Amino acid sequence: MKENNEFLRWMTSTTDSVYWHDSAIIDELEIALGNGAKGVTTNPFLVASTLAARPDYWAPLIADVPADLEGTEKVEELVKRVTLHVKEALDPVHDEADVRTGRCCAQTNPNKTGDYEAVLAQAERYAQWDPRVCLKVPATKSGIRAAEELSAKGYNVVVTVSFTVPQVLATGAALQRGIERARAAGIEPGLNVAVLMVGRLDDYLRDVAQDSSDVVTESDIIQAGTACIKRAYSIFAERGYEAYLMPAGCRGAYHITELAGATMIMSIAPKIADALGELEGPFEERIDVPVDEDVIDRLMTMPEFRKAYEVDGMTPEEFITFGSTNRTTDQFINDGWAPLLAATIG
Repeated sequence: MKENNEFLRWMTSTTDSVYWHDSAIIDELEIALGNGAKGVTTNPFLVASTLAARPDYWAPLIADVPADLEGTEKVEELVKRVTLHVKEALDPVHDEADVRTGRCCAQTNPNKTGDYEAVLAQAERYAQWDPRVCLKVPATKSGIRAAEELSAKGYNVVVTVSFTVPQVLATGAALQRGIERARAAGIEPGLNVAVLMVGRLDDYLRDVAQDSSDVVTESDIIQAGTACIKRAYSIFAERGYEAYLMPAGCRGAYHITELAGATMIMSIAPKIADALGELEGPFEERIDVPVDEDVIDRLMTMPEFRKAYEVDGMTPEEFITFGSTNRTTDQFINDGWAPLLAATIG
């Protein structure tokens, strides 16, 4: 990673866009903090990746994990060790006056995305680790229901595995109800975040377009996720939702540059940070620059894009079956949760 990233330093010092580092690899975090990062996003894949990338670093930090732990209990303990260690590394940027700072995410079991009771119970366990841990739950009907309950208790809640306008609007509404319930109970609300995985949506729509469209171009595809989050951002403002939108799963610098200036939390992976570091100023805020209508018109010829872009494109019952949801959940299970289950400890 580039140590002097002019774009990230500009964005974090002159706009209301906040940068969270999308990796748990500790060597990268120090550089990210130097470039203005205020938090860290993780998921099962990223936790497994950091343990595999630097086993020498993590070995003493997990040496006392009981060797007889199995299943979910074992994975939770590994996630806990990584999450709390990263959280401590964020101590220098934590600001009590800004709920967006000094926080690290811990994601619930991707095998249970449709199980409300399991999601809620696991997130409740995570909440006991530290008040700066963010409880990462899926944007399924069950996960969003759990998110409201967690928000109502004043916890930090990040709703992820989310790719579409209807998902983040359902999330924003649920989190707002939670925020208002917390205040009514005399509880200070925590951080509330609705993720839109812009690049993962583009990935899915690219395959759909290649299979079924002679109209949509690659240039259109790489603007699809951006179009969705810009639309959601406008609606969040209209409806007064207090949750922050978070673009994630970015695939190019354009996913960040086109949103610069937004009151969002930007989840930026090292590869994207490096691409941003290659840019030369002057930089500009572009959140209010709309995606060209001709691009939207071509994308709207695809039913899968309409599901993602239209306010009523999907019902909550359909969130769990959306193509991007299945792909991402599968990765989190097979490349994240499964390796953690198989990890050697003790």
